[in-house]
Amino acid sequence: MAFENPSREQIAEILRNAGNIAVVGLSDKTDRTSYMVAQAMQNRGYRIIPVNPKATEILGEKCYPSLQDIPEQVDIVNVFRKSEYCADVAREAVKIGANVLWLQLGIINEEAADIAKEGGMIAIMDRCIKVEDSIAVRGN
Repeated sequence: MAFENPSREQIAEILRNAGNIAVVGLSDKTDRTSYMVAQAMQNRGYRIIPVNPKATEILGEKCYPSLQDIPEQVDIVNVFRKSEYCADVAREAVKIGANVLWLQLGIINEEAADIAKEGGMIAIMDRCIKVEDSIAVRGN
């Protein structure tokens, strides 16, 4: 069966209920899309948890080398990595009991979505969390 993202209403509900958003592949470079999107989400009140093995702090938050190193519950795993790395990220997301695997705009990996769904997660692909938050939650 072909992959289908949740409806706008479901995405709005996911975002309204999101506490911690782990951002895998979050860059500490301010000109990168991952940084700009995470900063915008942080400014909107979401708690961002950076995941990048090459950094210690991004956006004023402690940075973790992997999802499994995060010592608290993660609601959404927002992924800014190339498609070929997403299945491994999905496996890690399932292991830590995250609720949603969110592959950013331009990132599509059916295997990762299947892994997430089989692990009881919701999968979202090829969507920008910042844009979806603007449309679904804030009505902009």
